[in-house]
Amino acid sequence: MTENNRPRCDWVPLDDPLYVAYHDLEWGTPVHDDRLLFEFLVLEAVQAGLSWRLVLHRRAHYRQVYDGFDPALVARYDEAKQAALLADAGIIRNRLKVAAAVQNARAFLRVQEEFGSFDRYLWQFVDGQPRVNGWRTLADIPTETPEARAMSKDLKARGFTFVGPTICYAFMQACGLVNDHLVTCFRFAELTGGGAKPSVKRT
Repeated sequence: MTENNRPRCDWVPLDDPLYVAYHDLEWGTPVHDDRLLFEFLVLEAVQAGLSWRLVLHRRAHYRQVYDGFDPALVARYDEAKQAALLADAGIIRNRLKVAAAVQNARAFLRVQEEFGSFDRYLWQFVDGQPRVNGWRTLADIPTETPEARAMSKDLKARGFTFVGPTICYAFMQACGLVNDHLVTCFRFAELTGGGAKPSVKRT
């Protein structure tokens, strides 16, 4: 897909400016900020069984009602706060997903305490550097990888929920632990400093 003469990944809906901006500015960009990592962790869990487009258009409201995705605040949400969230039509009103955000916030804080930051913990699964793939079609892109399975297993052992391998891989893609932009996409070249060759392929 192209817009303004810039080729993009085939999955980008060009009729949705918010989605285009997300692809162009965020997706696949390495994230090292703990608050943003927690935000993506929550939103990827929310997306389970749904479309990212649906979640993306509620993201601003999520930030508002989830206190800017501050894990220390979300970890303190009691039953009354969770009930209020479930009554809010601006978010995905799923009881398990709301409860998961609170449970994951508490687990997130434990990881921060143990490792100094969630960032330090997370990036160990790719040895501290983004995996650069070289996909040419959407059909080439996997839904999970060995790294995603390892991450999922470890997160579950630490008390996280809604962190299956597929969700973990989507999280890795969003936060730039892997560069899964198609090689024909302008962002692939931008994120690899001008079109570096793939470093790793995962199937």
